[in-house]
Amino acid sequence: MSTKQKSFEEAIKELEAIAEKLEKGQLSLEESILAYEKGIELKNLCNTKLKEAETKIETLVKSEKGEVTKTQIKSKMQKEVESDEKDALF
Repeated sequence: MSTKQKSFEEAIKELEAIAEKLEKGQLSLEESILAYEKGIELKNLCNTKLKEAETKIETLVKSEKGEVTKTQIKSKMQKEVESDEKDALF
């Protein structure tokens, strides 16, 4: 199954497996580089899927005047991903 066809949950599980192997030092240098590249691809897929979900999860809220406004809800996972991205930059 290509990365683009994976569900968010499948991508996260594979990403966790890659991270575990890298942390345990179970891979050669070449395998580690390939795993890291795959991990980046999976992370990007997860970010895309989270952004798509965020766009879909808009809640209609009526104000006191009866006007309808849209409110976006950020998931806990999206906040963690954004935090991780900031940490990776420093």
